Amino acid sequence: MIGKIFHSIANRTAALFMKLLFGYSSRIYVVGCEHMNRAGGFLLASNHISHFDPLIISSVSRRKIDWMAMAEFFPVSGLGHFLRAVDAFPAARDRADRKTIRTAIERLRNGRIVGVFPEGGIRDGAQSLLEGASLRAGASTLAHMAGVPIVPCVILGSDRLYAKGNWLPLRRTPVWIAFGQAISHFPELEKSVARARIEQDLTDAFQRLYAELRRKFQLTRDDLPHPPRERMKPIPRVLNHEGHEAHEGRANNNNLVPLRVLRGEKKANRLRRTAATAVDFAMCASMNLLQSRHRLNGRSAEAMDRYVAECEKLTPHEYYAAPKDVDPSTSLRTSLVRAIQNGNGSSLTWRSPIETEFPRNNVARADFFPSGRGKAAPTVIMLHALMSATHIGYRRWAARFNELGWNACFVHLPYHYSRVPRGHWNGELAITADLIRNAEGLRQGVIEVRQLIGALRERGCNEFGVLGTSYGGWIGALLAMVERDLRFVALMCPIVNVEHAIWQNPGTAFMRRELRRAKIAPELVARHFHLSSPLHNEPACDPARVLFVSGDFDLIARPADIDAIQQKWRGSELLRVPQGHFGYRVMRETVTRLKERGF
Repeated sequence: MIGKIFHSIANRTAALFMKLLFGYSSRIYVVGCEHMNRAGGFLLASNHISHFDPLIISSVSRRKIDWMAMAEFFPVSGLGHFLRAVDAFPAARDRADRKTIRTAIERLRNGRIVGVFPEGGIRDGAQSLLEGASLRAGASTLAHMAGVPIVPCVILGSDRLYAKGNWLPLRRTPVWIAFGQAISHFPELEKSVARARIEQDLTDAFQRLYAELRRKFQLTRDDLPHPPRERMKPIPRVLNHEGHEAHEGRANNNNLVPLRVLRGEKKANRLRRTAATAVDFAMCASMNLLQSRHRLNGRSAEAMDRYVAECEKLTPHEYYAAPKDVDPSTSLRTSLVRAIQNGNGSSLTWRSPIETEFPRNNVARADFFPSGRGKAAPTVIMLHALMSATHIGYRRWAARFNELGWNACFVHLPYHYSRVPRGHWNGELAITADLIRNAEGLRQGVIEVRQLIGALRERGCNEFGVLGTSYGGWIGALLAMVERDLRFVALMCPIVNVEHAIWQNPGTAFMRRELRRAKIAPELVARHFHLSSPLHNEPACDPARVLFVSGDFDLIARPADIDAIQQKWRGSELLRVPQGHFGYRVMRETVTRLKERGF
């Protein structure tokens, strides 16, 4: 009895608080509220542009909404109690959870409203279903199983509440919400046909509501969804000809931004580009200098032809599968148990499934940094860049992930760190004119990461993220081609176009000279692209979990190539950072974006 009274008080208090909070901060315009106030149970499906969306939508609804919320929020002290008090329930974004489905169906059949975000996270631009991105199947499946209709909802403007200035008195940021007519669950149709029909009708409804809001309220580009990181930036004060303050986006549309501001921005961009280009060229020169130590012999073309002929018979899944006669599982499991017991920075070591001529490279290694959440915590696999100068920065980021409740594994990629053969530089042998060794190094790295993931799964870890930079991003992209169950894949300045990397990249000029001298033609090399070039392939995992990060001034992993693969891996996201291939800003921006997406 006391529990029910507390529950009722908590719900009423939360509802009153949300109405007061957003009544103070926002002017909310609602279209089609009659569709929301219908009787009976139904699924409310909305686009998602900010963390404020469920609160704002609930504040304008006469009926209570039970929201599906990210499972990661519930262990957080205080927040978890609040979510449960208002009848929210946890849902994993990357897999179907039976308990979540049962809870949702039970509430829907009891005549309640269950709110979901079928995009699976905060989305804007091409990643948003408002702009044509594909819809996840969860909402249609749930509606059909529960036998209830779906009411579509589109919300715009709430993302501007990320800017602190919009919470000042009297600002009252406009927010627009449109509810559409209920979509049937089509009980008369076969299950698969019904779900496809629901998804199509729901997609069309989102497009209609989006267009209706834009037309009815004459919304500008600044009113439409933007990434939270853009909304958080301070808005410069720009005065129009009447002396009134204008937002930067609208000021640009009306040519109101002061000329000195535009000139300052252009000058800053020129300086950044010049500095980034100088650093990239210097690093490319050092790469060519190291490559000059490795020349091809007269039979290299024959060896390459034999190697490619064998590889042409294989699929990526076959190529990146561990050899059957190599079983590192026992040593890897033992090493993993020891590392978990010893704590931060302990090393996992096991025999590599790929045998090379360098004994030091034949021992795989990863430094393990456990979080305080135990073995069930998700794990981020950190894949470093080619010839990475130091592991100190990665250790610091591992500590940051530990604070966020994630385990971290820093993998020593082939020919790097503990695996550098005597007499060579860190990573020197990973990329040379010996294309067979390059390909086998990539294969070695991918298989070892897959073995590591398998061992962690045996220990109870079921969620994995991949964070790869440059060469590590290349391996991360190849991993995404064969691993289906990854929570996120963040690829920073990855090498995705092998054709450009070999034949046009300024860092491989000496390599090209050796290949031409050995009469290894581009056509021969291209026969291996189905295994080694991400741009020539499709991901096995959900593309919506992939984040590509591009350096605006990158000479090695060209922005054009990153754009091309992001378009090909339809549903993936692209983040641009003003730096060259070599720089530290990209990691900070990437982790920030991952946190915004809720990992």
